[in-house]
This record gives sequence, structure tokens and C-alpha cells, in this order.
Amino acid sequence: MKETMHSPQELYKLFEEYRTKHSFSFSPNELYEPIRYILDLGGKRMRPLLTLMGCDLFKGKIEDALPVAYAVELFHNFTLVHDDIMDNAHLRRNHPTVHEEFGTARAILSGDVMMIYVYEFLNHLETKKFRKAIDLFNTTAIRVCEGQQYDLNFQPAKEVSVKDYLMMIEFKTAVLLACSLKLGAIVADADETNGNDLFEFGKNMGICFQLLDDMLDAFGEESKVGKKIGGDIAQNKKTYLSIKALELAKSDEKEKLIYYFSNNVPVDEKVKHVLEIYHKLGMEKCARAEAEKFHHAAFDSLDNVKVDEERKKVLKEFAASLLKRQS
Repeated sequence: MKETMHSPQELYKLFEEYRTKHSFSFSPNELYEPIRYILDLGGKRMRPLLTLMGCDLFKGKIEDALPVAYAVELFHNFTLVHDDIMDNAHLRRNHPTVHEEFGTARAILSGDVMMIYVYEFLNHLETKKFRKAIDLFNTTAIRVCEGQQYDLNFQPAKEVSVKDYLMMIEFKTAVLLACSLKLGAIVADADETNGNDLFEFGKNMGICFQLLDDMLDAFGEESKVGKKIGGDIAQNKKTYLSIKALELAKSDEKEKLIYYFSNNVPVDEKVKHVLEIYHKLGMEKCARAEAEKFHHAAFDSLDNVKVDEERKKVLKEFAASLLKRQS
């Protein structure tokens, strides 16, 4: 077994080579073309990388983890295809969404078959590891669906608590990052305690990551974030910022926020005035402080993982980079 850790760049290259070899060049083309399309849109490949890092942390064989990493990436993209339909989204990574490009019927069916292939790739695991992996994956997949429903529920709701919002992003976003890491640990035959601590690390980092996304949407630089600032405000989206601002605002500020989030106000005017209130309330500092809580909780969990400290370096650097990220 390899004693030194792979770099994220090495793992990314290995994953992309594996993905290229399994690129869904099947018939009927109408079914598989949308899958190739969304997978080729790229992205950070964060989830499959975490699976490979989780395996590498415990000196597992990366070649054994590659099918599992691909399963995770397929599941993530399946959720994107179906979420975009539910949200009536037009763009994904600056390209037309799958249902915009190929039609809703093809998008739904291609998403369905992606989900089936998730199990095909998980089935590469030996029986003992497969049973552990499938239990974890199924629980995670259910949580992701629950998180999406909570997100849908929150959209028309007049009031949402910070506690409920944090639960939603834990389910919708964070648990899949946590699952990705623990699946890698399962491939490497790590013990349950280490796997659970690694899961907690991933979950807390996932929450931290989403809170920073919320913050950057309002306070980031467009050139670095890669999208127009204030998109969440324009869409009246429930975020940590909008929920916490309503909680902190005085009566006149609260009335203004409710007005701008509840009425058909021109987008530029809405974004301008809401951001002014956010600045006045110190929402950037508030969001960063909340993110830091989960960042520290993640580090505490990673510290509990019983492997040599040198082997944790890659994950620690990854975690530390989140609070510094500008895009």
C-alpha cells in the first residue's frame, strides 16, 4: 500500500481518467447524451475527490475507490438534473440546464438511469464492504431528498428559523460530502469510529461551505465568484443572510426587508436596498462567524481520527482553504 498521500491534483487526474473510460457511450443516444452533457460541464469534483481522499487517508487502494467515487458523482449530478427541473432553472455552470437543452422528459429519464448506475458502480465493492456502503448511501440519499423538500417548503414560507435552515443545508448539501468521505473510509476498511469521525468532519465542512456560499453571493467579487452578486436576493431565496437579517433587524429595517422580499420590486433596486441593510447589520461578519463555528467543529472531528497527523494534512489544507475561498 502507498505510504505517502496522493495530492488532490493526482486524485483528480485519476478520477477523470476513470470517468473518461466510463463515459456512457451507449444506445439509445437520446437517453445517454444528457448524462454525458452534465458530466462534461465539469465542476470541482469535490465529492469524488473526498471519497478518494477518505480512502487514501487509511492507506486504501485508490483503484478500489474509483467506482465508488464515480457513484457519488453520478448521484450528485442526478440531484442537479432533477433539482433544476423543480427550480425551473435555466443555467447550470453557465450552460443551459439539462431540461433546457434536451427537454424535460429526457432530463427526467436520464436522471433516473443515472440513479440506477449509482448502484451499478457501488456494486464493484466486495460483499462485506458493499453492505456497509449501501446502508450509508441509502440513508444519505434519503436525507438529500428530505433536504430538497425542506428547501421547497421554505420558499413560500413567511418565517424560517436559523435552526431549520441549518438542518436543511445539512441534509441537502453537507451529508453527501460526509458520506463521500466515509465511503472512502469503508473502501479502505477503516474502523467504524474513525469512519464516524470522518463523517462528522465532512458534515461540518459541508455546512461551513454552504454558509460561505450564502455570504459570497452577497459580498463576493463578481469576477471571482463567477456570477452576478445578489442572485439569492433577486430570487427571494431563503439563506442564512436573509433569515438572520430578519432576526437582527429593528422594526423599520425588518419592514423594509419584508417589503423587498415580498413584492415585485425591480431586481436592481431590490438587491441594492437589501445589501445596504445587510451591510448595516454586519451580515458578512455574522455569516463568517457562523461558518467558523462549523469549521472548528470539523477540525475537532478530524483531530479525533486515529491516523498519523501527516496523513491528515491534505484534508486539513482543504478545510482551511474554505474560509479563505473567494469563489
